[in-house]
Amino acid sequence: MQVIKRDGIALAYEDLNPGAPPIIFVHGWSCDHAVFAQQAEFFSRSHRVVSVDLRGHGNSDAPDQDYTMASFADDLAWLCGELALVRPIVVGHSMGGNVALELAARHPEVPASIILIDSIISSSQPFRDSLQPVVEALAGPDYVTACRQAMASTLLPTDDEEKKRILITSLPKAPQHVLTSTLKNHLLDYDSTSVAAGCHVPVAYIGAAILMTDLIQLQRLTPQLVTAQTLGSGHFSPLFVPDQINTMIQTFQDVYSPKSENSGAGL
Repeated sequence: MQVIKRDGIALAYEDLNPGAPPIIFVHGWSCDHAVFAQQAEFFSRSHRVVSVDLRGHGNSDAPDQDYTMASFADDLAWLCGELALVRPIVVGHSMGGNVALELAARHPEVPASIILIDSIISSSQPFRDSLQPVVEALAGPDYVTACRQAMASTLLPTDDEEKKRILITSLPKAPQHVLTSTLKNHLLDYDSTSVAAGCHVPVAYIGAAILMTDLIQLQRLTPQLVTAQTLGSGHFSPLFVPDQINTMIQTFQDVYSPKSENSGAGL
């Protein structure tokens, strides 16, 4: 991992195959860059791959502050400038997809296109109500168990048991104050629909076997949207069905995404 400081805050990232056309991977809630390890290995054969640890996660600093999708997007835009990442494809899993969407809306000059993997774009009131016990548990002393139980609930019986065990026992990759702030600002107090309506770059949504967002509504908000769905995988599809995810990312790039300005060739 490499580290770069923005206003004194260390932001960690992995940078593979510099000089090739860029792709950025953005993890989700309570995770770090490792969730995209199999995509980083695959795409680094032909791309410059930057896998980030968002502020507050993994090897990045976790200052005592509010953690919003807008602040994460601003960090990404700044990082792209510092690393000379010109018009990258930005791929976000779960909350990382919301960050990618925010990036496209706030900084439309930065991404060439974005891919959202099983992100929750518009949560219903019943869903938000169902999160209240999780929010309360995360604020308590046993927040690690609360985080792990929340993540375990997104997995399916078809997901590999050993991979499930490794994943859940590795979480969380963020301290308590970051977990509570990001959950609130990601699912409870965040108007992702207005952000989606402000996204005008090519966008793909890759859902899991059980969809976590209303794709009909998302299509109305972003008419350029293309969609796909994995088979036999829960929420953590980049880990459990990497070949499916890699193929979908590659196809989206080849068919829908404009080529990066520093791209010599596609995949």
